[in-house]
Formats: sequence, C-alpha cells, structure tokens
Amino acid sequence: MPWLEVQFKEDSYKAQQLADALSEVGAVAVTLTDAIDQPIFEPPVGDIPLWTLTYINALFPIGTDLNLVLTHLKQIISFPSSVHQSKVLEDQDWDQVWRENFKPLRFGQQLWICPSWLPIPEPEAINIILDPGLAFGTGTHPTTALCLEWLASTELNHKNIIDYGCGSGILAIAALKLGATTAIGIDHDPQALLATRENATRNGVDTYLQLLLPSKLVTIKADFLIANILLAPLIELAPKFAQLTLPNGTLILSGILQSQIEAIMQAYNTWFSFEPPFLKEGWALLVGYRL
Repeated sequence: MPWLEVQFKEDSYKAQQLADALSEVGAVAVTLTDAIDQPIFEPPVGDIPLWTLTYINALFPIGTDLNLVLTHLKQIISFPSSVHQSKVLEDQDWDQVWRENFKPLRFGQQLWICPSWLPIPEPEAINIILDPGLAFGTGTHPTTALCLEWLASTELNHKNIIDYGCGSGILAIAALKLGATTAIGIDHDPQALLATRENATRNGVDTYLQLLLPSKLVTIKADFLIANILLAPLIELAPKFAQLTLPNGTLILSGILQSQIEAIMQAYNTWFSFEPPFLKEGWALLVGYRL
C-alpha cells in the first residue's frame, strides 16, 4: 500500500527529539539522514551521531491527517517549525531499493570493493567483499576513496600497517590484500572492531590482522600508519603517531577538509615531512615521512 512521507529539517539538538515525538504520534518508521553532506566517522561508544543539519523523514499510513499529526507534535515539543514537505510514496521493495544504491567500485588498476550480492566485475583482480553496515567505510566517501587509491598505487609487500580508526576495516583489509604482511586495526568503538573482524574473515585475511582498543595498544613501530578520522583527533594524536611510525616510515592522514591542511601540517611537521596533498571533492589526503 502507499505511504505518506513527511520530511523535516532540524539541527542536531532537535533532530532526535523530533524523531522520538514522531514515533509517539504514530509514525511507523522514522529515519535520520545528512542534510548538508557532512560525513560522520566513528562516534564515541554510546553516542548517537547526528549531523549539524539533519533530515527527519517519517512514514505514516496513507489517509493520516497531517494537520492532526502536527497539532499533536506541538503538544509534545516546542517545535518543529511549520516548514516541512510531504508526499505519497508507493509501496516497494525497500531492501532492493537500498541495494541498488551500491555498485562495485574500482581504485587504481587492480583493487575492487564489491557488495556481496553483486557479481565480481574482474575475478582476477584484487577484490574485497564488503557490505554497507554500521561502521563507516565502504569506499563511497572521498576520504576513503583517497586512501584506497593511494594504497592501490603503493608497494606494500612485506610491510606492516596500523589502521587507526579502522571503522569497517576496509583500509587494513585492502593493505593486506595488496601485499602487507600484518595489520593492526585500532578503534575506540567495539562495534567497529566486530565489523572489521567479520569483514577480514570474509576476505580471508583475519589471520594477519590484530584488532585493539586504543587503550590496549602498546608502543610498536609500523612501516605505514593510516588514519582516516577527523581534524581534532588527528591533531591530538600527532605525538602518538610519531611514536608508532618507524624512521623513514610513512604516515597517511585523511578525513581532512582542504581548508584544514595547514593546521594538520603544523601539528605534524616536528616529526614528518609531507608530499603535496592529494585532493578530491574538497577533501584531502596527506602523505608524510617520519624524520
């Protein structure tokens, strides 16, 4: 049967309250999505990640009196504003619609990221089977794409790598599939470590991958340290990353807006010298070498 969809746009403070209120007044489903193309990486455990501006979409049975819904909402909360959009949605196979948004992606000449439900385009290539899930990182965001393109163009044979903020494990798994000997995945979110373990097992590299919370990481030295996170933790972790990188080892940093490059380089230039940045859609990847 068809459905009535109502969409609001609110800031992060109001979005979750509105979502809860919509459920109270009879919405059969409520979803929150990014309204300004602002990626969210791994949040702290227990946090509900929301975007600065968030779309709140609610589905109601067709025939629902929208004016009555809005009146009830105002009795529960002091917002939303009167600005909203509504439309009728025809019933469809929502799982199939969701899957159609994901296609195999190629990085460099030899690396593919493939959803499990689609045929592998090049069976002889290096293929990673990875489905979208709770943990960030399927190759669709420019920062992840920058990291994968860099890894695919680099000689990794007989090297060890640290993937700091591993999320889905995509970068550690890619490094192992591309020839790295061992990898360590670090994340403060236990869900991310579980996702990484499952993805590594699916791709046959779990034997070579160690997963740790940051508090469990002892000081080791890696040939490559890659971190696709955010500006503030990247700056905070600069001394730690210097400790973890071998002399002449390589540091790969992403999750950085082009406007943030200078701040990152200032935080790291005591320990690293950097190549010119790699850029994609306003995002940057920095490659540095341990002094």
